[in-house]
Amino acid sequence: MLETVNRIFQVFGASVVVPVMIFIVALCLKVKPKTAMMSAFYAGVGLTGFGWIIQAFTPTITKIIKQMVNNTGIKLPIVDIGWQAGSLASFGSSVGLSFFVFGLIAELLLFALGITKIFMASNLWNNFGFMIWGTTCYYVTHNFWLSLGLSFFMLLYTLVLAEIQADRWSDYYGVKNASVASLHNIEQVIPAILLDPLWNLLGFNKVKMTPEYFKNKLGVFGEPTTLGALLGLIIGILGNLNSLGSLAAWGQIFSVAVQLSAVMTIFPLITNVFSKAFTPLADEIDKNTHKNTAKAKESVSETTNKKRWFLGVDDGVGYGEPATIISGVILIPIMVLIAFILPGNKTLPIVDLISLPFMVESIVALTRGNILKVIANGIVWFSLGLYASSWLGSFYTGAVSHYGVALPAGIVLITSFNLMARPLNALVFAAFVSQNPLLIGLVVLIYLALLFALRRYRPQIWQYLSKMADKNRGYSGSDEKITY
Repeated sequence: MLETVNRIFQVFGASVVVPVMIFIVALCLKVKPKTAMMSAFYAGVGLTGFGWIIQAFTPTITKIIKQMVNNTGIKLPIVDIGWQAGSLASFGSSVGLSFFVFGLIAELLLFALGITKIFMASNLWNNFGFMIWGTTCYYVTHNFWLSLGLSFFMLLYTLVLAEIQADRWSDYYGVKNASVASLHNIEQVIPAILLDPLWNLLGFNKVKMTPEYFKNKLGVFGEPTTLGALLGLIIGILGNLNSLGSLAAWGQIFSVAVQLSAVMTIFPLITNVFSKAFTPLADEIDKNTHKNTAKAKESVSETTNKKRWFLGVDDGVGYGEPATIISGVILIPIMVLIAFILPGNKTLPIVDLISLPFMVESIVALTRGNILKVIANGIVWFSLGLYASSWLGSFYTGAVSHYGVALPAGIVLITSFNLMARPLNALVFAAFVSQNPLLIGLVVLIYLALLFALRRYRPQIWQYLSKMADKNRGYSGSDEKITY
């Protein structure tokens, strides 16, 4: 059965499976069949468009990053070869396949029982994030149930973090009643909240480093299209510092500039299409919520409404938003430099650096697009992530080579900067692979305390995060919001 499910998913892929899920969910929400069908088509078109752009841009930017790395002379033993190898390995193990099937059932039950207000099943594809950690744990411990338990536990706290940021994410990115909820990109909620008072003390909230400010002050040079070209020029020059006298180098530099400009221009257009898949669903959520509050004769805002729930959406929705992609691209050379100077680091981030815009979405939403805060949070958290991936290198390499793909020639240890450079996930993984009941019990107790606080004080938490976001001067949200 598990092999059959895996075969079906591998044959049809996310661009077919996810629309089918959207269609089923829409019908369950009593959306008209014609509208449900269009929602499914929009989801498939959006995912296909995201894939085309990323696949076209990745080889170019990866080549530049490798040149940048070579220019620094970095020689580190653990090489980032991208998240794709981890995804393949997650579907190659019994633990991963078991979670893919039973994890979906668990997501439906958790939502039906009211333990979470995030409908995660609509974001089926990103379940591989849970599967790879369970697969790696199984490779280390050979304990099937412990490893499957790790995947399920990571799902539980991912749903908590996704719901904590849901109101802010939905408001900032303009997708009603939606939140990203992938394991590999959600834990950035922690530094975004915990470090914000520090950044405010340093005056970062008063710095108008936002796309809106750039537009107002720089005119045409502040437009996302132009900013993409300027950032592309900078990245291209950094990758060709040793050959700026050659015509080929400048050809590559300008090629990167045009391609990054294209990404920042086209991605929001595809996001508009993709988001249309969720518009009817979001409208039905609104109707049901208002109907329930009317029956109870309550008058509540979206922030204080405890019955409000959210669709889990793919993080591609936010990738092309100006503050998101600008912050992510700026962090690329910064993380290369940090990998070089960070004492004790063994990880060389390369391929997954293109995923940095995905990795900062939660921070962008919680800081209201304050690019300076996003970069500061990214430096702190992703530097800790380099230590995490350095420790996990041998485990991850073993799991991928055993259940997934052969290692590239000349590379001994591998990692995925996007999947493994995760301080929180690494700590939870450490507790489970220790097989120490006290450590596992401790992380479970922390989760239960967070869940209790969320269920009881969600309106207060959202109000606090709203006030926190409002302290960032001069910006009220993305100009690339989806309009209905």
